[in-house]
Amino acid sequence: MFDRLLILLLSVLPKHAMSRGAGWLASRTIPVGWRGTVYRGYSRLFGANPHEAALPLDQYASINAFFTRALKPGLRPLAPNAIVSPVDAAVGAFGIVDDDTLVQAKGRTYSLAALLGDRDLAQAFEGGTYTTLYLSPKDYHRIHVPMGGRVTAATYIPGELWPVNVAAVTHVADLFAVNERIVVMLEGEHGGRMAIVPVGATMVGMTRLSFDDLHTNARRGEVQRRRYAPPIALHAGDQLGHFEFGSTVVLVCSRDAGVIEPLTPGEPVTMGQRIGALP
Repeated sequence: MFDRLLILLLSVLPKHAMSRGAGWLASRTIPVGWRGTVYRGYSRLFGANPHEAALPLDQYASINAFFTRALKPGLRPLAPNAIVSPVDAAVGAFGIVDDDTLVQAKGRTYSLAALLGDRDLAQAFEGGTYTTLYLSPKDYHRIHVPMGGRVTAATYIPGELWPVNVAAVTHVADLFAVNERIVVMLEGEHGGRMAIVPVGATMVGMTRLSFDDLHTNARRGEVQRRRYAPPIALHAGDQLGHFEFGSTVVLVCSRDAGVIEPLTPGEPVTMGQRIGALP
């Protein structure tokens, strides 16, 4: 009952304005003497590990700088010759693309074509595998490349900014296909394609790409499409972008690009961990 009431309340609140406000607040400079106290307090509250941060805490000028921090070298080794997790996260769903359908939560599905904003593109993934990876406020917030290849396109799709927690995933229909998002298309170095879809959410200031100025929560009312000629070559583990707070990444892998191996909802994964096999 509480979850339904929360979703009802959010349905009438200005989620985009709230999220822009949260992003503005998170970007305010914190006095040097307060930074360690603030970030250690945040870490205790949410369960983050400040000892993994690449820099001393007093060198992060704002909450946003701490959210998007790099890690100390070597903390996330890459599994060799594999599809790897692009993020630190909890598994939200796993499955095989069947008749344009992906599972959002138990008893609730949504359309891959709606997620990608392209029905013809979605057909290329029929019979492939997918997973949904949820980042909570405790997690490392950078997004990395799951396998080597070339980025051929990126598309910003405007939409809602529902939260992506368990309550919203359970109660909001077609959540990932109605929230604003960026669809990144990667041609695998061994063939096939992968769609990497960072999904925006309530109170996520912005979702940004590392190789383009496309970002969510940008007051855009129309789809923005980018095509890269030549394509952008990236290796597994290279940085793809980051969230300015927690959110979700949906990965969809065509059959000829490899296979995402079975993952259990709720299972934690770390960036660089093997989650699939290359062809």
